[in-house]
Amino acid sequence: MAFSLHPRLAADGVPVARLALSELLLMNDHRFPWCILVPRIENLRELHDLSRAQCAILFEEIEAVSRALERVVDAHKINVGALGNIVSQLHIHIVARFPQDPAWPGPVWGFGTAEPYSATSAEQRITALQHCLPDKMGSG
Repeated sequence: MAFSLHPRLAADGVPVARLALSELLLMNDHRFPWCILVPRIENLRELHDLSRAQCAILFEEIEAVSRALERVVDAHKINVGALGNIVSQLHIHIVARFPQDPAWPGPVWGFGTAEPYSATSAEQRITALQHCLPDKMGSG
């Protein structure tokens, strides 16, 4: 069976790049600079189901995306999490946080109603992220 992105992730995210292991998405909510990594492995639900080699690649991707997001938005704090309570397909949230963001210091999950990016602002954010990723990571 081939990899397919969960419909909820596809609906909530905008494609940014195809990395070595994962698809990189931008969460379509301009209130929070927020990326999602989804390893392209069919039926993957848990981090501990990855091989050691896959874990190493995923950690490199988490680090690279965290650094890129931090650089693009000058984040005060980067939150990284893998919950999967609603969408069981393994996906890693990487969220830039600021003391002035509307959910601070609480979690962003379920906070208010998402406010989608305009087409122009989404394109600008995606381009900025792509330029901050190491060349070996890919760019879409």
